[in-house]
Amino acid sequence: MAAPLKTNPLQIKGPWAQGYALDIHSSSSKYLGDNEFGHPVHETLRTPLGEALYQLKYCGNRSVIPAIALTVRDFLGAKNWQVDAIVPVPPSNPQRPVQAVREIAGALGGLAGLPVCDACVTKQMTTEQMKNVFDRADRERLLAGVFQADLSMTQGKRLLLIDDLYRSGATAAAVTQELLNGGKAGVVYFIAVTRTRRNG
Repeated sequence: MAAPLKTNPLQIKGPWAQGYALDIHSSSSKYLGDNEFGHPVHETLRTPLGEALYQLKYCGNRSVIPAIALTVRDFLGAKNWQVDAIVPVPPSNPQRPVQAVREIAGALGGLAGLPVCDACVTKQMTTEQMKNVFDRADRERLLAGVFQADLSMTQGKRLLLIDDLYRSGATAAAVTQELLNGGKAGVVYFIAVTRTRRNG
């Protein structure tokens, strides 16, 4: 039976009413040298939540989903936010075999007794992955007009926006602004499972 994982919640400022990452993703990364192809090799130590997310997102290991969802559910319960629906951030790479944020949102919805609204906000055009864009202004320019909220689903609603890994926050901020402005949501809260050690 799954048990919640240790967290170290970090408050995140943004256009949402309140936002948190439940822990950093990795606690340290040690350079070990280059491999035979000349690429750097690192030994990365992850937090318990970071390791679980890594297993799901990059190794396709779905067995960690219940523990991640329980961890988020317990944090959500402690905050006592009044929420009508969970909205996963649209994936940056829709071709990825395992869409971690959607899988976590689905499990969280089942535990919390909340609907998951994939269609509340959709991505209208493809963009390059934001992890490959290092300038904040460039990220904001690339994300302008990319997301569209469905007013019929979001107007006046209290929404929990959820993401798996928070880097700069540009995508989450753009989605939140669209939910509030285009979708006329009553309030948006934000939770990221983990965040990178560097804000970028």
